[in-house]
Amino acid sequence: MNIYLAGPEVFAANADELGNRKKELCQRYGYQGIFPLDTQIDNAATKQLTGLAISKANEELIRKCDLVIANLTPFRGASADVGTVYELGLARGLGKPIHGYTNDPELYHSRLNALFGADDLQPEGQLRDRDGLKIEEFDLRDNLMIDGGIHACSGHFIAAPKKAAIYETAAFEEVLIRLSR
Repeated sequence: MNIYLAGPEVFAANADELGNRKKELCQRYGYQGIFPLDTQIDNAATKQLTGLAISKANEELIRKCDLVIANLTPFRGASADVGTVYELGLARGLGKPIHGYTNDPELYHSRLNALFGADDLQPEGQLRDRDGLKIEEFDLRDNLMIDGGIHACSGHFIAAPKKAAIYETAAFEEVLIRLSR
């Protein structure tokens, strides 16, 4: 079974090492991990065309895989990496099982309120950001569409019991353990 390994690891200086670590864990549980950087993309005539070629190649990898496990640890904000979320949505739209994990156990509304909330004295159920827009308070790990998509296909969404580095693999391994049962 081929697993597409979605996540912001591709941006790390040691991306190949991180990808290899996750692929080794997949092998330990009888799976084949497919990392986005497994496909070599030659530079195109422009940076824009190179970016589009990478996008197309990653979509093709997702289509060839049986399921997706996504690192949904907050990245550059209160939520998961937008590219990772796109990949998760694509897989869901293709009818593939999707799973996720986060190394930040704090709920989404708490992270949003801490980063963008109007003040600390807002009553529960009425949280607003600095622009007066409602902060969703559903006690979910991320935006309701992310949690909802994973839940709808009976996927696993594991949160680390305590905050860990974005590239820590314990919660990822827990997803693999549950899949192997």
